[in-house]
Amino acid sequence: MGTVLKRSFGATLYAKGAKPSRAQKRYLDLGTGQPGGKLPLFDADGQRITPRTIKACLDAGWCEPWHRNPIEPKWLVCRITESGCRAIGHNI
Repeated sequence: MGTVLKRSFGATLYAKGAKPSRAQKRYLDLGTGQPGGKLPLFDADGQRITPRTIKACLDAGWCEPWHRNPIEPKWLVCRITESGCRAIGHNI
């Protein structure tokens, strides 16, 4: 995981320039080829992306909520941000 500054009440703050973990990078990579940068709920093997990975990327500002999933309201549907693209070395 990136450089953690503080952890409280389930939120993690990342230092500027922090790098994503391998799992976070794999997740963010999935959005670079999608329309609008939409990040999937499942990986290429059909396994659900863990909420921990998604929330860590949200906390770091590497992705942002896109819209609610009416079928499964607890699932976080997100899209990659410009800072997320930079964090994984993807040219915007």
